[in-house]
This record gives sequence, C-alpha cells and structure tokens, in this order.
Amino acid sequence: MNHPVRTSLGELALLFLKLGTIAFGGPAAHIAMMEDEVVRRRGWLTREQFLDYLGATNLIPGPNSTEMAIHIGYGRRGWPGLIVAGVCFIMPAALIASAFAWAYVRFGTVPAAAGVLYGVKPVVIGVVVQALWGLGRSAVKTPWLGVLGAGAVLATVLGVNELVVLAAAGAIAPLARGVRRLRSSVGAAGLRLLAVPSWPSLRAAAAAGGAVASVGTTSVGVGLWPLFGVFVKVGAVLFGSGYVLLAFLRADLVQRFHWLTEQQLLDAVAVGQVTPGPVFTTATFVGYVLAGGAGAVVATVGIFFPAFVFVAASGPLVPRLRRSPTAGAVLDGVNVASLALMAVVTWHLGRAALVDWLSTALALGSALLLLHYRVNSAWLVLAGGLAGALHEAW
Repeated sequence: MNHPVRTSLGELALLFLKLGTIAFGGPAAHIAMMEDEVVRRRGWLTREQFLDYLGATNLIPGPNSTEMAIHIGYGRRGWPGLIVAGVCFIMPAALIASAFAWAYVRFGTVPAAAGVLYGVKPVVIGVVVQALWGLGRSAVKTPWLGVLGAGAVLATVLGVNELVVLAAAGAIAPLARGVRRLRSSVGAAGLRLLAVPSWPSLRAAAAAGGAVASVGTTSVGVGLWPLFGVFVKVGAVLFGSGYVLLAFLRADLVQRFHWLTEQQLLDAVAVGQVTPGPVFTTATFVGYVLAGGAGAVVATVGIFFPAFVFVAASGPLVPRLRRSPTAGAVLDGVNVASLALMAVVTWHLGRAALVDWLSTALALGSALLLLHYRVNSAWLVLAGGLAGALHEAW
C-alpha cells in the first residue's frame, strides 16, 4: 500500500507534530484532519487506502487517531515511519498535559480554556463533515453498502456495542456479495457453503468484545512499575471514547487502588478533553500528579505502547486483505460501519458544540471553506480558537 514516492521522516515528523498541536475535538476530528492533510493536500494515500486503515484501526483496541497516525507512518516509510508518526502525534499533547499537571500540582486547579474551545469545537464539526463527505463517496461503492452503512448508523443510535456493529458489517458485506454472485451462477447450494465461514468470525469478534470487559488487575503498591501496568492494560483493552476511558481509570485509580479522588480523576479527564491531540494523554496528567515527571513518562508510554504493537502486527496485513476478494468485501463492510460510527459521534459533538448562532455560523462557514475552497484545516482551527477567545473576552 506504499505510495511510489517515498516520504521523508522529516516530512512525517513535521506533519504529525503540527497535527498533535492543533488537532482538537477527539478521534473523529483528528482523523478528519489527517484525511485533509494526507489525502486531499499531499496525495500520500488514496481515499480507499485511508478507509482501509480506518477500518483496521477500528477493529483493534487503543486510541484510534494515534493508530491512524501510526498506520500512515508505516505506509509511507515502514518501521521508522511507524515510530516517527506515532511519537510526533503524541508528543505535543503529552507536553501540554504535563504543563497542565505541573500547574495543577502547584496551584490546585486546571487552567481555564473555555473561550478557545467555544470557537474550536464548531470548526472541528465542519472539518469532520468535510471528511465524512469525501470518505463516504469512496466507501459507499454500491447501493447495498449504503444500506449497510445506514443500518450501522441505526444500530449505533440504538446503543449496540461498536464492536458488534463493526463485526456484523464485516460479516454481512461478503455474505451479501456472495449472495449476488451465487444467484447468477451457483445457486442455493453454494449459498450455504459461503455463509458458514462468515458467522464464526462474527461470534469470535463478539466473544472478544466480551473478554475485554472481564479484564482485571490485582492490587499492588504505588510505584512506577504498577503505574505502567495499569496504563498498559488500559491501552491494550480499551475500545471507545474518552468516556469509556473515564470508566476504566475510575475502576483502577479510584476504586481499586485509591490513588486518586473522584475530583482528581475528573480534572485529569477534563485536561485530556481540552488539550489537542489524543485524549489518552489523560494518562500523562495522572502520571505526573502521582509520580512527577517520571510518572508522566511511564504512564504515557504505558497507555500508548499497545497501539504501536497492534498496528505493527496488523498494518502489513491490510494491503494483503484488500487483494483478496472476500477479505476486501469484509473491509468494505467495516469501512462503511466505521464511517457510521464517526457520523453518530459527530452528531453528538454537534449538539454539544452548536449552542448559538455564532457557533453554528463557524461550523457552516468552516464546512463551506473546506468543501469548496480547500482551505487548510489548521488555519480554520486557529481562527476558531481566536474567535472563541474574543467572544469570551467580550
């Protein structure tokens, strides 16, 4: 899946340092910004390649946007690119979270950023809408995939677990493809043979999702190794949003080990939400509060390390899967389901971000500028932050 023209490690580093510094809004927004940079602007990947990486990312635990950065780095420069892209995307957010943690330990409060976020969030909605429009046109290759995507949206809205939605879409897509083929050639007998291998994969994926919920840890004393153990476990088993991260961290850090109070944990998650880059840098804040600079490094490495391992294991398989007709159909199904999850998240983000006429105008204006004039999303985010700060000042 590598592009014929190789990308330098310096180019990868600069791009993902920039994205790690300005990418507000959570995984859906981060992925939309990556699509704008590596598909629309630089042409490093086709939309189809980007969608395949997105589908693969949604099937493994860990921080989705960080894993997308790692996938892109691997696709452009192999193993060195994998490390450079991932580390550079994480580093700005980790440094900002560490600075917030230092202020929190010293002054007992988190620096306010409400005004900036008021302007940034609507712009992020516009960025995500633009990405959904572009990626959706590539993902929905047939009317049937459009129906499958709509079904994934409905299932997600009704509360079906995201792993079940992805697994079901991946299983149904090749099954439907086989039905169309067999109707024209083989007949009903072949249909039974084709259906057999698809459903065990769905059952296995559902079982894996159940296994995630049962993972636990034993109580140990406070120290760098126990801290690392807690966060590497979370990074290895967590699917879902920052709210799911809150549940995992509360179970270990507040209820099991009593390392943090409820308020400290909420403050840590708030920092992860208001800083750019991966929400998982909540771990950086917690590590600093518990064990200073060393704790911040250990917690950050612990929560992100599994993402590098999972992408290193799965990344080389993505182009091979695409070359197989059946596996390619599975990817097509997973891709439309991934966009369905992204669309539902965007809807919820929009309800929270578009609170008045100014925020609505910022979102609509950003979407228009991106769709018709190809304005760089980084400038729009910065402009939104400035508008929000001015609004707060007035």
